[in-house]
Amino acid sequence: MVKFGLVGCGRIGGRHAEHITAKGNLIAVCDNIPEKANQFAEKYQCRAYYSLEEMLENEKSIDLISVCSPNGLHAFHSVLSLKMGYHVLCEKPLAINVADCGEMIKTAENANKRLFVIKQNRFNPPIVAVKEAIDSGKLGRIYSAQLSCFWNRNGEYYANSWKGTKTLDGGTLYTQFSHFIDLLYWMIGDVKKVFALTGNFAHQSVIEFEDTGVVALEFYNGALATINYTVNSFQKNMEGSLTIFGENGTVKIGGQYLNELEYQNIKDYEIGKLPEGNKPNNYGTYVGSMSNHNLIYDNVIDVLMNGASISTNAFEGLKTVEIIDKIYVSAHQNNNK
Repeated sequence: MVKFGLVGCGRIGGRHAEHITAKGNLIAVCDNIPEKANQFAEKYQCRAYYSLEEMLENEKSIDLISVCSPNGLHAFHSVLSLKMGYHVLCEKPLAINVADCGEMIKTAENANKRLFVIKQNRFNPPIVAVKEAIDSGKLGRIYSAQLSCFWNRNGEYYANSWKGTKTLDGGTLYTQFSHFIDLLYWMIGDVKKVFALTGNFAHQSVIEFEDTGVVALEFYNGALATINYTVNSFQKNMEGSLTIFGENGTVKIGGQYLNELEYQNIKDYEIGKLPEGNKPNNYGTYVGSMSNHNLIYDNVIDVLMNGASISTNAFEGLKTVEIIDKIYVSAHQNNNK
């Protein structure tokens, strides 16, 4: 049985702890707020630490560290764990700058350890089906795509939290919508050129970055795409959708969390009835992306125990951060003209 350690005893850390205890052995948890670490330790019957260094020094039986700390600490916690001989599963985003992503990947290679990254939306049934249709050539050449991310994050969500800060959160695309950006890369390809505009309309005294953005992208394969995103959807999440226009078909994956196949018209092909996906992560006052972490942990264990291939590797995590970085660089340039 794979033995796990966990750093970051917040809401997403709780999701990880549930899946770890169902599939592996949670040995120890760590958080710099002692009450949080103690609560996790009591609930999941494991040891509590208040320093990652201390946990790594004292828990040599652990195989893998699940990094569930704030975005801006992902690189530090992952590199430290890798250097000390542990595999790492890092929550999204891999980091909040490209250089840190590169350092994480380099450290994993030098230490001969695995670096996994969370990309759970790839497991949503309609996304799996559309990806298969694209890869098998059913849609022909991809012409363009439209990504819509219309969620709600109110002041209460950001209150007394690292969320909303430049140094620990990084931006709306990193915390709310990096999964969506990942799907553009995964389905359409790598991004060559970006033009972006952003604004902060409803959170000016609350967060240190944008709450809304509009983006135009050109891919290296010639395809075009637009992204329209906001956390100002009135009172609740409205939509998370991806529409793809191809030479031989058009498809739209919609719902609030890219969890429904809303439209398909494909030449000589039809995507059949899809299995029901997992429910989205519900955090009480707000709802997050689809909860497919069980499938991530299945893959992690399969890789470590049986030598399987990683479902979402660190290089792909880097590419997502690269694209977000290009968007923010363009927005900064355009907003300051």
